[in-house]
Amino acid sequence: MRAYEIQSFGLPNLRQVERAPSPVGPREVRVRVRAVSLNFRDLLTVNGLYNPKQKLPLVPCSDGSGEVVEVGTGVTRVKVGDRVMASFAQGWESGAPTLEKLRTTLGGPRDGMLQDEIVLSESGLVKVPSNLTFAEAATLPCAAVTAWSALDQANLQSGQTVLLQGTGGVSLFALQFAKLRGARAIITSKSDEKLARAKALGADIGINYTSTPEWGKAARSHTEEGVDLVVEVGGGGTMEQSIRATRPGGTIALIGVLAGVSTELLLTPVLMQNIRIQGVIVGHREMFEAMNRAIAVGGLHPVIGETHAWDAAPEAFSHMADGTHFGKIVIERA
Repeated sequence: MRAYEIQSFGLPNLRQVERAPSPVGPREVRVRVRAVSLNFRDLLTVNGLYNPKQKLPLVPCSDGSGEVVEVGTGVTRVKVGDRVMASFAQGWESGAPTLEKLRTTLGGPRDGMLQDEIVLSESGLVKVPSNLTFAEAATLPCAAVTAWSALDQANLQSGQTVLLQGTGGVSLFALQFAKLRGARAIITSKSDEKLARAKALGADIGINYTSTPEWGKAARSHTEEGVDLVVEVGGGGTMEQSIRATRPGGTIALIGVLAGVSTELLLTPVLMQNIRIQGVIVGHREMFEAMNRAIAVGGLHPVIGETHAWDAAPEAFSHMADGTHFGKIVIERA
């Protein structure tokens, strides 16, 4: 069985190896992987920046889809032939997160999806929405569930406004889900071309943050008192502008730190305007399944920016690193 392993940190050390297939135990399922998608977390993991203490070797990538080819005794949730996706945190089925549940994530600390086959517990699998391909389904477990969770925890309502940063996977999913909810969407990018593509997907307003460095103030000017929700993917480097954009009583969903993990920040506006900063770490399986029902009913299709062949997986990671993609990067098996 082929698998990609990080044998030591650094993208040049991501190599394809042969592994012996794992046996299928009670309530376990063997899945033939058909497609894998990349998240920024996967790139950080490969380079040793996500968890420098991660035990190696490791098969990277949390997000993938495939078909069930074998089931163990007692399996009732799926059957041979079903199209499935793996939950990001295999042990988080419902309820609030715990340290124990969050230690079950794929692509670190557990081996991930960038392998021909994987054996998982039936409780960690979710069926693919009927309207999606394997490639589309592979984009959902982390990026889409994170976006859904951010909007869900903020209780985004029809007619409210969400501010989205950039045109990566989470932001574009949040855009699509916001439009499903009947909300307005403001999106930022340094590329006017990407802003135009985001508007074609339903974004109401685009702001170029290079030509408009005070983009928080600009976003606020398109509302009465500020946006109801910011999906914050930048972290330290963008939080000040996000606070400026948010209305009194609004929410900032902190899901990423692409622009830095720390910053010197004036907290008075957060206090005086009753702004809530909510950390978001993906979501549980039941949330994943609820999101999939909305995807099927709404006829939503994920935005795939690039597709790479299985043998070109390292090149896919390189494209993730250069940051020029629009939407998700997918690696497909023939």
